[in-house]
This record gives sequence, structure tokens and C-alpha cells, in this order.
Amino acid sequence: MPGFSSSANAPVDEPIAAAARTLASGGLVVFPTETLYALGVDAGNLRALERLATAKERAVGKPIAVLVSDRTMLAELVGDVRPLAEELMQRFWPGPLTIVFHARPTVSPILTGGQGGIGVRVSSHPMATALVRALGRPVTAPSANPAALPPALTAEAARAYFGDTVDCYLDGGRVAGEPASTVVDIRHGLRIVREGAIRAADLAVKHAGIAAW
Repeated sequence: MPGFSSSANAPVDEPIAAAARTLASGGLVVFPTETLYALGVDAGNLRALERLATAKERAVGKPIAVLVSDRTMLAELVGDVRPLAEELMQRFWPGPLTIVFHARPTVSPILTGGQGGIGVRVSSHPMATALVRALGRPVTAPSANPAALPPALTAEAARAYFGDTVDCYLDGGRVAGEPASTVVDIRHGLRIVREGAIRAADLAVKHAGIAAW
């Protein structure tokens, strides 16, 4: 998994550093990923998670995916990484594959939607990864749009949605857009929750007992 073995001490430019300080203080940050712009908060900050849910007009019970940059962060959220997950991580991380694991009991139900699972991925967008590393903790990554409105593909579009509700906007130019990340639930085998940037046909795995799609 290139780029997932450790949170390397890469130089951090000032916009990223400022955005990380915003997250650390409980603020909301819009930032680009390889598919859509995302709305980020410190995934361990309950008050910030509540702010995010309000800003997105998030329905109760709908999970919120998070980004990590290394195994230490993954371990904060997930207790058990099975061989199936290892294979998917090796093949598709960093990249647009969100994997739903069994969440640790300490993970907020705002993130799990009260369903016991936590969706995690490693972004291949350099600004997204730099932001997570600069904060040093998992960062939420739902699309930067209120419910029922189209996802933002530019920082300007996100600003039109949220204005001063969001504390910091990281502008990475126009992103690729839909399809969004593919979501798979590996808690009981391999189940595709949402087919997105990675096609179902590409998710066939070699792990014993798991059938190809």
C-alpha cells in the first residue's frame, strides 16, 4: 500500500497547516479529494461532528466516512483488519474505495449512523492526505454539499453552499466529480454498498471463500 505504511514527516505548506489548526480547534474545513470536495472535521471531536451533521442537513442514522493516512489512525477506528480487508487495502488504497469495518465501541454513533460500522479510506489526492497527516487524526470526508443538492466540484461551489458556516476552504481546483468513491462492507464477506469510481467487476478478490463479482 504505497503511502499507507506511516505518516511521513513531509513538509506542510501554510494553507494545509492553517486548515489542520482549524480542524484541531473544532472547525469545519472544505477540501478536495480525488472525486469530490469533502467536508472535514476532526473525527474524534463530538461537537465538531454535530456541527458537520447540521451543516450537511445529515439524516439521523446515515453514516459518515472518514479518511486516515496510516495504520495507527486506522487502529483508532477499527479493531480487526481481516485478510479480505488487507487485500482490498493493498490493491485500492490510496484511492476511491471506502471500506466499512466493524467500528471500535469508542467511535461516535454520528460516524457509524448507529449501525456499528465505520467507513474508512485513504485518499489519493495530495491535499487530502496532507491535511490528514498534518492533523494527525482521522478526518471526516462526506461530500461538501447539503442533503439533496449536487456535490461540489470546486471550492467556490462549496462556498456557495456553506458560506461562513465553514471555517476554512482549501482550493485544489476543479476535481473529477462523479462517480464518488465505491463503498464496500466487509463485515460479513464482501458486499457492495455503492458502486462508484471503482467498478464492481474490479473488486473480485483472491481471498479464500470470497467469490468474484
